[in-house]
Amino acid sequence: MTTLFISDLHLDDRRPQITELFLHFLATEARQADALYILGDLFEFWSGDDISNPLNDSVQDGLKALTASGVKCFLVKGNRDFLVSKRFAKRTGMTILGDYTAINLDGQNVLIAHGDTFCTLDEKYQAFRTAVNIPWRQKLFTALPIFVREAIADKIRGKSKAGNQQKSMNIMDVTESEVINKMLEFKCDTLIHGHTHKPNIHDVALSANKQGKRIVLGDWFDQGSVLVWNEGKYDLQQRAFLTK
Repeated sequence: MTTLFISDLHLDDRRPQITELFLHFLATEARQADALYILGDLFEFWSGDDISNPLNDSVQDGLKALTASGVKCFLVKGNRDFLVSKRFAKRTGMTILGDYTAINLDGQNVLIAHGDTFCTLDEKYQAFRTAVNIPWRQKLFTALPIFVREAIADKIRGKSKAGNQQKSMNIMDVTESEVINKMLEFKCDTLIHGHTHKPNIHDVALSANKQGKRIVLGDWFDQGSVLVWNEGKYDLQQRAFLTK
């Protein structure tokens, strides 16, 4: 049984190489898997399920073709695509998961998340996350004209980029104690997440005599990043862009 994990593609018209690689990935490698988990920030910013454009349509069509072929596909919302909703899920055939989900892979309990909720030292971001996930605010935003939503999205992206440049890397990384607490709460020895754009595999001291693993997925800015899980073994791999 092969399960694939990806995150942080930040699909955007300004980065066509990523979209090209992702659509190729869906039509080839992902078709051979049993399941695909996308752990957030699939899009640079998702302004609503009702927006139709070449990028959004091609991605949704690619995902629908994958799920129609029999591959199970799951999405954990990130901080850029938190407005993905039921219409997107219905069109693509995907299942939208909550902030934390425990899954069983080859007899191992694995916790999956986008990863932003672990960055508790970034208090300004956590306040922003809480604010934008209030249902009435999301409903109000998606009721705005599309051009207004996209203008607001551009402004949010600009502020986010400028703000991150002023923050230390420690603030934007996960808080170890929060990671441990969640892994213990869900009784999982392995955690898989994205968000930090720092691909790596870390040891986690869950107790005095118990070690766990934290697997961090990479972004797709310079190449694809795929975690391949097969028969209890996992490998964090890269995929080259198809065109320069």
